[in-house]
Amino acid sequence: MSQSRTRTLPTPPHRARSRRRALLPGGAAALALIASLSPAPATAETANSTTGADPAHPAHVSPAPAQTIDNIGASGAWWVNDLAAFSPSAQNRAARLLFGRDGLALSAYRYNIGGGGTGVTTPERAPEDFLAADGGYDWSKDRGGRTFLRQAARHGVKDLIGFVNSAPARWKTNGKSCGGYLESADERKFARYLADVIDHFARKGMALDHLSPFNEPTNSFAECGQEGMLVGVGQRDDIVRAVGAELAARHSRVGITADESSSTEDFVTQVPQWLNTPGTARYVDKLAHHTYNNPSDTGRADVARTATSLGKTSWSSEICCFGKGGTGWAQEYDPTIDNALSMSRIIHKDFTVAHDSAFQWWTALSNKMGADPRTGADTKNDQGWNDGLIYYDPEYAANGNQRLYLTKRYYALGQYSKFVRPGAVLHEVTGAPGDVEVTAFRQGSRWVLVVNNHRGGTAGLKLDLGAGQRLSAVSAVRTSATENWAAVGEPTVSGGTVSASLPGRSLTTYVLDRRAATTDPNEG
Repeated sequence: MSQSRTRTLPTPPHRARSRRRALLPGGAAALALIASLSPAPATAETANSTTGADPAHPAHVSPAPAQTIDNIGASGAWWVNDLAAFSPSAQNRAARLLFGRDGLALSAYRYNIGGGGTGVTTPERAPEDFLAADGGYDWSKDRGGRTFLRQAARHGVKDLIGFVNSAPARWKTNGKSCGGYLESADERKFARYLADVIDHFARKGMALDHLSPFNEPTNSFAECGQEGMLVGVGQRDDIVRAVGAELAARHSRVGITADESSSTEDFVTQVPQWLNTPGTARYVDKLAHHTYNNPSDTGRADVARTATSLGKTSWSSEICCFGKGGTGWAQEYDPTIDNALSMSRIIHKDFTVAHDSAFQWWTALSNKMGADPRTGADTKNDQGWNDGLIYYDPEYAANGNQRLYLTKRYYALGQYSKFVRPGAVLHEVTGAPGDVEVTAFRQGSRWVLVVNNHRGGTAGLKLDLGAGQRLSAVSAVRTSATENWAAVGEPTVSGGTVSASLPGRSLTTYVLDRRAATTDPNEG
């Protein structure tokens, strides 16, 4: 969920449906996003310029489709509470960076439905609930959260997801928004509350598409650095049924997502226990897990097998805070291409090994840089955290600094989110060169290839997309130590084979299209 996990560390920072929001179709959205990059003319990267690719044994893209991608996103916890105090222009810039075509163009946004913050010792992590003292509702609360949920809706973000870290304190066993359990006698009250929140936002043009009624149910966060709530395996099905029945009674089309396990081990061992309880599975739209345990390929494959056996789609719905050159938990602030490549490796494995249909980063913005951002934004340090894509000054209230600082992680996520749009279908790739990862997606006539080169030097790639394909390159966009979404030379394409040269320590997204291929005048 955040950096305040159950670890001995220094105190850290922490069902698709029709809607009125204007949405671009997947292919049209990708075209618009590519056009927004306004690439400069570039010379094609010829096959002769590649190194390390074996022309006799190219990598292959499987013709068999795997999972369909639902979305790529990030959450609004808890930076929205700080940005509520920023100027409207600064808020608009943050929204454009996250949701706009020239920004990440996120297709999912996770809104934190607050538990009131009772007992939470870190003010920025104490989101308000909407309960009033007289037993009614006060919809003027949670100003920052509502501001950016509205921004996401206005930008046409496809999937708006409400997630809960804690039920309101009045229904908890300990009377706090951290630690404790939801009283079993109050499960229906909690369900009605969530349904009322959903109905209210729908009336305000911010209709939620998915609801996660408990997040990281094995983490109580009893130290109260943030909101949290224990939900035992035996209670998860009760809450899901209570919420599901309430939504069904209101004819709501909001899908329930669960159970947001902190680790893949918890996911594969605990989800089958509660989901298989009679009358529960019908209310669950998506299964969700986090990957804070830094799972092996075997662990991720277990996620895929578990979801398939349960007949559900899985989402990777939260990750952050890896560092020191790897994908495991570590305190560090690293805004460079090193951590961006680690992030891209996680995304690649979640899509290709766990076969998740969504990737959602933890917190979009953070103030836990660990240094004065005016002088240290571009430099690694061991005092901050790799929890954000974008950073802001924690001393903004005192010094008036409302500047936003972008990391290479921001650009790495955009190498996927700007081009891999909802409805894209993953195709597995075999035979890629060592230390090169290729994630291939098809959407209509278009192929999107996201390629990571972890080597220190140039790597050659030759990729066979299948006999009978007649493709043409549309664009090539790269992020590296010196580039941010830079338009670069397009790959060489011959029939269905793509050849490219990959600079060391880089991420490149190639877009190919069959319709753009030149028609052979002798054909037919």
